[in-house]
Amino acid sequence: MSERHAYRTNVQWSTKRKGKLSTFGMPTIEVATPPEFPSGHPDIWSPEHLFVGAAEVCLMTTFLAIAEKSKLQFVNYVSEAEGTLEKTESGFQVTTIVIRPKVTVTVAEDLQRAVKLLHKAEAHCLISNSMKTTVSIEPEAVLAQLP
Repeated sequence: MSERHAYRTNVQWSTKRKGKLSTFGMPTIEVATPPEFPSGHPDIWSPEHLFVGAAEVCLMTTFLAIAEKSKLQFVNYVSEAEGTLEKTESGFQVTTIVIRPKVTVTVAEDLQRAVKLLHKAEAHCLISNSMKTTVSIEPEAVLAQLP
């Protein structure tokens, strides 16, 4: 794998405080100012949502890679994340992101191992490591309910 990668996106303003985010070969998504701001739009992805989502997705993909290399058997991964936007001395900033990943395993012996691997993923997540925002996790591992 190369030591350097470039990721390109394009934004095209559409109307009011809305636009379209795209890149070659991927679906275009509608983006807008969030509803909490003047003239913001509900139900449309905002930069704030995408910022929080980037950290959350990175944790998942990093965990998936680490779990695969570690041969952790699991049947589900789900998470939720919450970013806090607040006014600071230098203006509005997302100051914290808390990600709550939940991994379902089939063997009780893997419960602690799954949490350990989630923390390892947190330490190696390249997106959150690139942010000045404080990103933390509240991991959970549960045992699958077998029929």
